[in-house]
Amino acid sequence: MSLRILLVRHGLSSFNLEHRIQGRDDLSSLTDVGAKQALATGEALRGLTIDAAYSSPLRRAHDTAKALLAAQGSSVDLQLSDDLLEVDLAPWSGLLSSEVQTQFPQDYATWKRSPEQLQLRRADGSEYAPIPELMAQAQRFLDGLLAAHDPGGSPKTVLVVGHNAILRCLVLALLGLEASGFRRLRLENASLSVFNVSPAPAGSASKPVAVQIESLNGTTHLQPEVCGSSLPSKGPGPRLLLVRHGETDWNRQGRFQGQIDIPLNENGRAQAAAAGEFLRKVSFDRAYSSSMSRPRQTAEGILKHHAGVPLTSVSDLVEIGHGEWEGRLEEEISAGWAELLADWKRAPETVQMPGGETIHDVWDRSLRGWNTIAASLSAEETALVVAHDAVNKTILCALLGLTPADIWAVKQGNGGVTLIDYPNGADQAPVVVCLNQTAHLGGVIDRTAAGAL
Repeated sequence: MSLRILLVRHGLSSFNLEHRIQGRDDLSSLTDVGAKQALATGEALRGLTIDAAYSSPLRRAHDTAKALLAAQGSSVDLQLSDDLLEVDLAPWSGLLSSEVQTQFPQDYATWKRSPEQLQLRRADGSEYAPIPELMAQAQRFLDGLLAAHDPGGSPKTVLVVGHNAILRCLVLALLGLEASGFRRLRLENASLSVFNVSPAPAGSASKPVAVQIESLNGTTHLQPEVCGSSLPSKGPGPRLLLVRHGETDWNRQGRFQGQIDIPLNENGRAQAAAAGEFLRKVSFDRAYSSSMSRPRQTAEGILKHHAGVPLTSVSDLVEIGHGEWEGRLEEEISAGWAELLADWKRAPETVQMPGGETIHDVWDRSLRGWNTIAASLSAEETALVVAHDAVNKTILCALLGLTPADIWAVKQGNGGVTLIDYPNGADQAPVVVCLNQTAHLGGVIDRTAAGAL
């Protein structure tokens, strides 16, 4: 890790509470709950050295940043940036969401369905597109951030405190995605998202930096009395919880496992138990796992608190077949397949494993298994799915709008929890509610074994 970016949405504001449109007007302020959320986020980040901090100048974000830094124990100077201002929804600012829906029904429907296509009219009569403008603003901020904090330099951690829409656009900009992905993301008040940025591997001329989502929309650091739940609430449509299996000895050693059926080690069993405790209050209707022992054992550990929930094995969810690499350490693979291993790190979508699979093979079968499960759920149901690193990465890349070339952009810690909602049904676009939550394993920063696939 060269540059760690912490993205935090402001705490609950007065307009959030009233369901009013805020935009970039500065009429809203933190509520008592919002202030407590800011303090809880700062406490969760204690122990990290924050090297730089940026905030939107709007009060609800600025006050969140100040309270967070004080609770975190940081003395870093807070820099305000207009490029972190919230989306400009001036014609709607101050109105209740219900009033916007009544007064501007077509525009409101576009905002909810395809916000990148929304056109509004300024006071001077000129038309503008709020989300494309915000995407350009987010890219401008990101370019300045990377220029000021070289990912190729010494390791640094940078805090960025902003708003729902601008932070979604920043996530899209970090991942190189278009504005059409705006509704695939969800960010709660005082949520924490962690991104790791490093120089791109040699030969990756198309991308100057490599970006990894370590976690997205984490709220597990907020106590239930502060936010009501340790996980974002379920809306309409089915929900799936995607979990990576707990640690094995081969994970700890950095040995390529693939389809060799290695069981959980003692720490992996503890991780499964911790995930089970974390998800104790979630109501599962069904559960699925890869047919291999490590995800099945993890699922069984979680389901100890959910008697009667059936567990079904899905062969499409087994780990990538590494062929002749299975059972080997990275240095052993490098000795025999140095160029192919370098290609695997640089451009995984181009690699045919010797005697094994391609990432495209895994992509096709993983999504087939995932989509079959999602399509089988009713709108009221919630399902648990436990699988592997490469399998989870391909599923999440597809759900985010990424490609097989991007699997290194998604981190999956042993025992990490991800939530996916289908608010409009399994045949429509999903929402990545949160990704790779590992606070139940010891903190909001993922410290699970690096390991190998």
